[in-house]
Amino acid sequence: MITRRLFDFPEFGWRNPIEEMERMRRYIDQLMGQADTGFRIPQAGVFPLINLTEKKDAYILRAELPGIQADNLDIQTTGRNITISGERKIEADQNATYHRRERQAGRFSRALTLPGDIDRDKIEASLKNGVLTVTAPKSEKAKARQIEIKS
Repeated sequence: MITRRLFDFPEFGWRNPIEEMERMRRYIDQLMGQADTGFRIPQAGVFPLINLTEKKDAYILRAELPGIQADNLDIQTTGRNITISGERKIEADQNATYHRRERQAGRFSRALTLPGDIDRDKIEASLKNGVLTVTAPKSEKAKARQIEIKS
């Protein structure tokens, strides 16, 4: 035991990876204990949530944007990228005490690269019941083409 403490035997200066992992686990447990007492760990969420589907002639992008009006949104395309940006406005009650506040207000931006080329002049967007639907037709060169086999 004395030899091990003095010379870090049998590792001779190398730290035991299991001990390092245990030290890190204790440190994380300590941080989580502080989280219960008011210390807040910042959360990185992704907003808005997006589904991207592909049909024979178009890509369909659906984004959940509850409570956001169409005039607070900006949709732009560059090449194969579509960017949705805007601002979520939530009125805060200054006279109330919040016990939980999970809905965030402020500006957001979400960029998505489509798997194929699109016809940017024919893109359509609609906002209904808090779901933004962007339909991006495929360009002619990106569409599948049936090739006839000659015999």
